[in-house]
Amino acid sequence: MASIPVTIKHSGKTYSLTLNASQPPQAFKETIYQSTGIPVDRMKVIFKGRTIMDDDWGKIALKADMSFVVLGTAGELPKPPETKTVFLEDMDDKELAEALAYPVGLKNLGNTCYMNSTVQMLRAIPELQTTLTSSSTSGLPAHLGQLYNSMSRTPDAYIPQQFLTSLRQAFPQFAELISGGGGGIRGPAYAQQDAEECYSQIVANALRDVPGPSGKKFVEAYMMTRLRNELKCDEAPDEPATVSTEEALKVGCHISMRTNFMQPGIKEALDQKVTKHSPTLNRDASYSQHSRLERLPMYLTVHMVRFAWKSDISKKVKIMRRVNFPTEYDALEIVTDELKAKLQPVSRRLMEIEKERMERCKVRKRMKNKASTSQTAAPSEPTDATEGGEMDVDKKPEDGGDLQDEAVYRKKELEELEALISPDIKADTGASPTGLYELVAIITHKGAAADAGHYVGFVKRSAFHPRASEAARPGQRTIDDEDNDWYKFDDDKVSIFPEEKLATLGGGGEDASAYVLLYKTKPLA
Repeated sequence: MASIPVTIKHSGKTYSLTLNASQPPQAFKETIYQSTGIPVDRMKVIFKGRTIMDDDWGKIALKADMSFVVLGTAGELPKPPETKTVFLEDMDDKELAEALAYPVGLKNLGNTCYMNSTVQMLRAIPELQTTLTSSSTSGLPAHLGQLYNSMSRTPDAYIPQQFLTSLRQAFPQFAELISGGGGGIRGPAYAQQDAEECYSQIVANALRDVPGPSGKKFVEAYMMTRLRNELKCDEAPDEPATVSTEEALKVGCHISMRTNFMQPGIKEALDQKVTKHSPTLNRDASYSQHSRLERLPMYLTVHMVRFAWKSDISKKVKIMRRVNFPTEYDALEIVTDELKAKLQPVSRRLMEIEKERMERCKVRKRMKNKASTSQTAAPSEPTDATEGGEMDVDKKPEDGGDLQDEAVYRKKELEELEALISPDIKADTGASPTGLYELVAIITHKGAAADAGHYVGFVKRSAFHPRASEAARPGQRTIDDEDNDWYKFDDDKVSIFPEEKLATLGGGGEDASAYVLLYKTKPLA
């Protein structure tokens, strides 16, 4: 008797529903939510005067045609806070500034940290949020767009009940139940799930048909790589190599006893030994597989392969080894020679320009400190940098004498870099023009067990506040030390995470270990 017909009564109305007796009451409450719109967190289900808890049916004997009374108000409001909820559009300037200091977190609805961290990582892709909220979508993509819209309209931690229900309907594996959930839970409870699997399912399947630019699908344009695989038989050198291509949404980083840094781990994953049937030798033989990327997207996902199956103990285990990852990543070492030739001119020139920008920033800081000191000591005198007349944009500003407005330099640099971009890359909407990336989001896993533990999301502040990286004039990007810090999303707890602490997420113990990393192509200007 897995599923039985029951009725519920709410606000004078009677609903006929199906109750799955093998699942905990929370699953039944989600079914009620779909019919009544009452959030599970604000719902009370009563049977013969007894309130039913989320995790255990207690002494209630489930049978067909039972009738339940449901109390609660329909809507998607969170738990009543200590102070009245005020929406952003109703706030004055001071209240708005305080509310926007931190993006909102997500309530944990019972082992849902894997989903919460995934949602926050995808939130680091502003183009995705714009697409989901502006285009006509349905199913899980529509619910994700609604979730982001709701999160942007409140300063309080949000309850993602509707999105969770939609996720479990789209991918039933995330509705897996375990018996004896612990923490005082007597009956079955929802199991902890893998954040990387959640991320992959949402991106590869749920968002697959979301429209993107220039007639492409969004994921295809902004997140899809293309691999070129060459398979060569080690035991039959004269056998022709087999070449194939495949699309992929992430790059794996293999972690072995020799892996200390991300880049060697990625190369080890791309260059592997495999065993397959050799038509030349008419038997199984050893092959070397050499893979390189034919396409780099604007957003590159790197998967730290920390969980592995141990056949001797028939169990999935976590690899605890520490692996250092860069905040700035040059992907030209993992692309094909053809793609490297297209990317290298603009890539190397951008690296030179970034050094020049750093020097100008240092000069401006010295000039500012000098001016401040001069004003304290005596009235300031005009300098070459502030007097009228045309200034030479190409002149080196080491002494600050001919330092121009930063926007002048950026405009000239952008024109130079755009002229270096390969026509093939320009025609490929959403492709990275340089192969140079900056880290913008991380999902970490805490704990020693592969099927348990806790997931936390980290997102660079600039992903939420792009204007914070610009000066007073639009388009003039500056180096802002504060803007290099991160937000830490531990479910509903949101805090500032200093940039210098990112190195602590490399792993090496039971503490937080980087598991999924999201890199964004560096801007040209």
